[in-house]
Amino acid sequence: MIDDIKLPNDIKNLNYNELEVLAQEVRDIIINTCAKNGGHLAPSLGVVELTLSILKNFDPLIDRIVWDVGHQSYAYKILTDRKDRFHTLRQFKGISGFNKPAESKYDAFGVGHTSTSVSAGLGMRVANDILNLNRKIVAIIGDGALTAGLAFEGLNNLGHLDKDMIVILNDNEMSISKNVGAISSYLSRAMTGEFYTHFRKDVQSILEHAPLGDKLLKVAKKFEEGLKGFFTPGILFEELGLKYIGPIDGHNLKELDKALHNAKIQDGPTLVHVITKKGKGYKPAEENPEKFHGISSFDIKTGKPIKFSGKTFTEVFGEKIIEMAEKHKDIVAITAAMKPGTGLTKFAEKFPDRFFDVGIAEQHAVTFAAGLAISGCKPYVAIYSTFLQRAYDQIIHDVALQNLPVTFCIDRGGLVGADGPTHHGAFDISYLRTIPNIHIMLPKDEIELKEMLELSYQIDAPVAIRYPRGNIKEYEYPYEKVEPFKPQIINDKGEILLISAGHIFDEASIVYEELKSDYNIAFINLRFVKPINKDIILEICKGKKLVAVVEENAKFGGVGEYILSILAENNLLPNNFLSFGLPDKFIEHGSITELRKIAGIDSETIKNKIISEWQKID
Repeated sequence: MIDDIKLPNDIKNLNYNELEVLAQEVRDIIINTCAKNGGHLAPSLGVVELTLSILKNFDPLIDRIVWDVGHQSYAYKILTDRKDRFHTLRQFKGISGFNKPAESKYDAFGVGHTSTSVSAGLGMRVANDILNLNRKIVAIIGDGALTAGLAFEGLNNLGHLDKDMIVILNDNEMSISKNVGAISSYLSRAMTGEFYTHFRKDVQSILEHAPLGDKLLKVAKKFEEGLKGFFTPGILFEELGLKYIGPIDGHNLKELDKALHNAKIQDGPTLVHVITKKGKGYKPAEENPEKFHGISSFDIKTGKPIKFSGKTFTEVFGEKIIEMAEKHKDIVAITAAMKPGTGLTKFAEKFPDRFFDVGIAEQHAVTFAAGLAISGCKPYVAIYSTFLQRAYDQIIHDVALQNLPVTFCIDRGGLVGADGPTHHGAFDISYLRTIPNIHIMLPKDEIELKEMLELSYQIDAPVAIRYPRGNIKEYEYPYEKVEPFKPQIINDKGEILLISAGHIFDEASIVYEELKSDYNIAFINLRFVKPINKDIILEICKGKKLVAVVEENAKFGGVGEYILSILAENNLLPNNFLSFGLPDKFIEHGSITELRKIAGIDSETIKNKIISEWQKID
């Protein structure tokens, strides 16, 4: 059917049986594509019927459909204008795994991080008034996103401004849905239907002009709230000023259609509470939605991932922090809704009293850790680099300013690949390096990560250990124990000096090996960015005609800039200084190999640039 209709317009003309057939076809496309490319499978499978109902009730070219995070929007991409390109999902030069207005006129707002939909949607709704626009605003937010303060800030402001905007709560965890049932669903539908809506307005008008009208209105409102609050979980949203509709079966197209129709006729802000099953239509994802939330390539028949050889930095962290916690009873692990992604699943099982998943609340996670630290605990906060950005003020104000021993285990540092610009850890070295008291460590391999974790326990101050997504490489250089704030000197002789910062060592080491036979080149693995051992750096740089620094972080504010400033301050500038890092632009999605090449930090580009610049000097 999907190939025989014009999307998305023809969806409005389909009957419910036809919509169910179309829903299955969409699910098949999502499953087949994610099996090859990886992606956010379970969230998108859960909202296929909801997506169809939204497109049946609203015009996405006129109305603004704002998806939160965007990992629920695969069906939306297929059903708007990207069906024929969906096979390129998350591939280099293909379509993004998230919503991007630059990618499609149907995408109302760029997303990737959570809990932004209500605030962005409210901005659009206020713009309607200012610019005299006639359009509906619909924000779709997941129940997990409600653990972030930004979502409630938006809901609170929406209720205060009393604008007729629709918020659809996609509840796939039953976290606030204990009162789901026939009476609750019937009552909510009845109290937001056309008859009741008109009846409420008529009663309000009569009471406003009656003696003691204000008091009677308050009594009527209290009665309505009491009746509804007794049967439904929507009283919280009603208290915030939103009309509540739900809970609604998110896989029943008729119920969805009726609920969205009722939402459209409300005067003020309305929340439609939809219950969905994460992974709907694919048994392995239904049985293990956490595993299939975001997954790499997998076998469709078994649901088992197609594994790649080698251990990851994340796995090493997870194993080592358990080992340390067995020895040190004051160690506490904290994450923000990313337990599997940060490697803490086994820790949570082994030490349930010392593990805390605070939900999508990075700001709280950091200040919570500060409270633990000031009380004598040793907290380890495991958060993706891109999400730690959300807690920058707390790192400065609550941790660093008080010089508290909180260790930030920063996963996904550098380029992350297919998730693209919303998820690359491109800025952490730059934004952390400016903060007083913090110690920044960059392991290149398994041994260094383990030893840096051990070292962090001994440091009575804030520590950040930054490592990437993906497998750990092994190197044949002689083992050299990690010593506080000292680089690993692989070779200090030569007129060219190559400095590697962190896991980009895998590219830098190739450059060194390919150049060392024909060029007089020194090579060091920096290990520590802050505090950096200036004496050692200055000593090694003496007599060097060309210094090249390689990092997988933004050039601006990065390691290269820092070392250049040290050399300049000490009148040791070489004939040429090369800084290889991420350019001043957002890097698209694709494989790490492809992205490093376009960023100019692959071994071939680095090697050729060094040779070219050396020839100018020599």
